[in-house]
Amino acid sequence: MKAIILNNAGTAENLHIVDIEKPILKENEVLVQTVSLSINPVDVKSRANEGVLDWLFGKERPVVLGWDISGRVVEVGKNVTDFNVGDDVFGMVNFFGNGKAYAQYVAAPQEHLAYKPQNISHQEAAASTLTASTAYQALVEVAKVKKGDRVLIHAASGGVGHFAVQIAKHFGAYVIGTSSAKNKDFVLSLGTDEHVDYTSEDFAEKVKDIDIVLDTIGGETLSKSIHVTKPKGIIITLPSPDFPDELKTKAERKGISLQFLMVASKKETINQIAKLLENGTLKPHIHKVFEFNEMADAHREVESNRVVGKAIVNI
Repeated sequence: MKAIILNNAGTAENLHIVDIEKPILKENEVLVQTVSLSINPVDVKSRANEGVLDWLFGKERPVVLGWDISGRVVEVGKNVTDFNVGDDVFGMVNFFGNGKAYAQYVAAPQEHLAYKPQNISHQEAAASTLTASTAYQALVEVAKVKKGDRVLIHAASGGVGHFAVQIAKHFGAYVIGTSSAKNKDFVLSLGTDEHVDYTSEDFAEKVKDIDIVLDTIGGETLSKSIHVTKPKGIIITLPSPDFPDELKTKAERKGISLQFLMVASKKETINQIAKLLENGTLKPHIHKVFEFNEMADAHREVESNRVVGKAIVNI
């Protein structure tokens, strides 16, 4: 089968298409013939940074990157009960771990997959995996978002952000989203109640009394988020689990819960995402679609930090 391998971290030119053997299934796995996959910032960071690559994969080389897939089941392990050959499925495979999604065929644990809703394409399904799961786990499983909560979502036009807006609105929250001015209309179209242009406005001067902050940026944005969050509020940050002592003290003094989230492949999450896609609550936005032999271009596009929604690769 065709797969894209990475021998060493570096530029996008380090990604190479090769022929390798199909995966051998474990008893609880299904073999998915991939139709589409999506590219996330973690893919780009892994490809570019040897330290991140070691963190995710150890010293294994070469590696097959990727975690987000949508496709059709072509084989099932002997203990698989959830799926049959011919089922269309999607999911985030083996995160945190080795998903090996940049390939024509992917071996996936059955609990990491859900049926692809018939009302969406494989491209839309692939777009609704890691980033949608991150938004759902942050807002629903960790923050326990509820009706009337004031929710601030940074980078609301991005992969995680555009799903987070829709999920928060589904649960009845009042949502404020930050983005550049050029993406204002898109962010408002998702259902945000207020928009802040981070390029010309200081959200710390415009926003207050926030119950839940979803921080996808870190640094100064995270620090300022403490200022706008209510006592007993919660800030969930995605970039790094390492908080400066000054930041932790600042949050503790206000009684704010400061939490790092690493998304995890879970059956409950992907099944909930599938339901929200099926009933139209979640609508993934596809920024651009690439072909498999254009993987390097897809990486460069994500690396540009100009992606609105998700970048997709068809196999």
